[in-house]
Amino acid sequence: MVVRLLFFFVLLLLVEVYAFQAFKTLLRNRWMLMGYGAISLVLFLYIAYSFLNFDRSVGQTKQTMFTMGLMLLVYVPKIVLALVLLGEDMYRLISGMFRAAVGDSGEGFFGARRTFVSQIGLGLASIPFFSLIYGMTIGKYNFKVIKQTIHFPDLPIEFDGFTITQISDVHSGSFDDPEKISYAIDLINQQNSDLVLFTGDIVNTHAKEMYPWIDTFKAINRPAYGKFSVLGNHDYGEYIDWKTQQEKEENFEAIKKLYGDIGFELLLNEHRFIEKDGKRIALIGVENWGHNFKKVGDIKKASKEVAQDDFKIVMSHDPSHWDYELKQDPKNYQLTLSGHTHGMQFGIEIPGFFKWSLAQYIYPQWAGLYETMGRYVYVNRGFGFHAYPGRVGIMPEITVIELKKGKKVS
Repeated sequence: MVVRLLFFFVLLLLVEVYAFQAFKTLLRNRWMLMGYGAISLVLFLYIAYSFLNFDRSVGQTKQTMFTMGLMLLVYVPKIVLALVLLGEDMYRLISGMFRAAVGDSGEGFFGARRTFVSQIGLGLASIPFFSLIYGMTIGKYNFKVIKQTIHFPDLPIEFDGFTITQISDVHSGSFDDPEKISYAIDLINQQNSDLVLFTGDIVNTHAKEMYPWIDTFKAINRPAYGKFSVLGNHDYGEYIDWKTQQEKEENFEAIKKLYGDIGFELLLNEHRFIEKDGKRIALIGVENWGHNFKKVGDIKKASKEVAQDDFKIVMSHDPSHWDYELKQDPKNYQLTLSGHTHGMQFGIEIPGFFKWSLAQYIYPQWAGLYETMGRYVYVNRGFGFHAYPGRVGIMPEITVIELKKGKKVS
């Protein structure tokens, strides 16, 4: 751990050296350059101190989230700037080798840095800089209602047009604006769906994070067919060092109770039948199952009394569960609803045309709808935020899914 941190800080120092070169090329005033250097040093020391003094018995706090946001705000633009100057250095090296080969030493081996290259670098660096500021001030509460229609040949005709509102990854310990959260709850209620589902991560770690928000989330209307939920990986309290095992278990029990406190029925490897006009569909809720995270979800236990020909909706927090188990299961789970990835809270998305995030290099199914052999998973982009206190490009999501009988018309 110490070696990795040391490597990380050395890397940041190298980025600082390159960024300083760009500002040195552009800033002719000695005092301005000294001021830039002093501010950079203070920020580096603050970030390093905060990381080195992270308390694993407490976990993420508003302060640690601020530090993460500050680090990204300072160093992502500088990394962009450093890459531009590194490209210039490669060009200068090749040019110097060529000049040395032909005996031309007029400009010296490396030659001088070009002002316009530093200007280009700063221009490019400004894009993530202002994007990150936007994400931490506006983007994190820029809630989007995303509507998705999915066609199923085996859907009972009585459920044609049945609607589901899904939220996921609330991470209530990160919130700091009651008015914005109340606005999001109003958006959920405005959808007037038949069913409301919550696919896990009600807190970052501690049950107490949700206490100030219980009344707010309790205001989510209970539709005709109910409100159901499952647990996410953060709900198990796995990411801090607890003083005792008993303290961890008491926190876990309190977190499970939270779902009931806000009016959701928590499904722990179990199912419920949703009945309409004499027909039924099965709603199956599994505990967390992640390829790289806690595996306590048990689909066989959860669907033990569900028939092969029942139409099935699975709530499973981590989409890797669908990828590794559910999509090929012979019991035919037609639709899985997940969350977990947050779309990494950073990416580029043009609805209907293009989406990209670093999340896609970790999760094949990371945002939106995916299909294999007529079996679907929908990955919600998350309601809240975690670690980085913002969202850039990948906005907080309230999903409305409409089930339709038949095949999709091309």
